[in-house]
Amino acid sequence: MDRDIAVALLDQLHAAQNEFYGGGGDAQLRDLLASGIAWTVPGNNSIAGVYRGTEAVFDYFRRRRDLAARAFRMTRRDVLAGEGDRIAALTDGAATIDGMEHRWSTVGLYEVVDKRITACWLLPLNPTQFDAIWTA
Repeated sequence: MDRDIAVALLDQLHAAQNEFYGGGGDAQLRDLLASGIAWTVPGNNSIAGVYRGTEAVFDYFRRRRDLAARAFRMTRRDVLAGEGDRIAALTDGAATIDGMEHRWSTVGLYEVVDKRITACWLLPLNPTQFDAIWTA
């Protein structure tokens, strides 16, 4: 996949997620996700799991939004794209949870078909920290 196309898609995705996580609507985010999407979050925490289908993925998004009291934000740092239909993005996250500011980094590995996300696998750079942040 062309890197400029990958960056544009991920910027749209993160903008739509930030809008949703801040309490906004979900229309832009739904437009970017394929109906058969699978979203995988590793670890031993309140948001870990494999979510299949749009509604299950949105249940996960709502849970994450609510745990972070609409204070969750994502910032793309770098993108790796090449042959094929997968994109890797280094992304920083920040959220205030139970009155405490938290920051972390993940690599999101995205599978894309026809400019829609069909799968995502989150890979926290510090899994222990990620689990501690997202354990309610």
